[in-house]
Amino acid sequence: MKDNSSCSINIEEHFGLVHSCAQRFKDRGIDYDDIFQSGCIGLTKAAKKFDFSKGFKFSTYAIPVILGEIKGLFRNNNSIKISRKIKDFSLKIKCKRENFIKLYQREPTINELSDCLGIKREQILEILDICQSPLSLDSNGYDNNYSKEVPISFEDEKISIKISIRQILNSFSLKDKNIIYYRFFIGKTQSETANYLGMTQVQISRREKVLLNELRKKLK
Repeated sequence: MKDNSSCSINIEEHFGLVHSCAQRFKDRGIDYDDIFQSGCIGLTKAAKKFDFSKGFKFSTYAIPVILGEIKGLFRNNNSIKISRKIKDFSLKIKCKRENFIKLYQREPTINELSDCLGIKREQILEILDICQSPLSLDSNGYDNNYSKEVPISFEDEKISIKISIRQILNSFSLKDKNIIYYRFFIGKTQSETANYLGMTQVQISRREKVLLNELRKKLK
């Protein structure tokens, strides 16, 4: 019986989502076209199983499925070579995490792990990403009966938010994009941004509030 939940999803309209996920895995030993193709398989699976009645955005549901399919490609091809140094760091992170949980009865944040280990936050995120197991959609493999509840890891959730923000920004005018870019991507003040764009500080302040409200509304 056909699943009507995916009938309004146009696969081709979401190829940009696959490219955004696939970009993370460039130059890791597998041709980009193969990575993209694997991501498209994940996209198709997500479209078949997506249920609009749950109230979630399709991109939120699809991203972990796409990433899981791509990670499965690397696992199956045995193309990710993890160095001894990375494995050692991964073990240290695991031990610190377990000790932290025993002591404080909660999960540590990335920043807390960074302080404990003396490793930069970005390095910890990279190590965790490299060493984590590929996303499993169910215990029987990638068949048509995999669970609809797809877990989203911390990193995958961050990717989902970044991709969503990028898609929203693409709908803004060039001037609005520049306001967001100068203010929040390179950290310029409102006065500096005003000088760059030929506007007043008051104009930047007012427009910035409008754009941030629009971002929040669309992200929700």
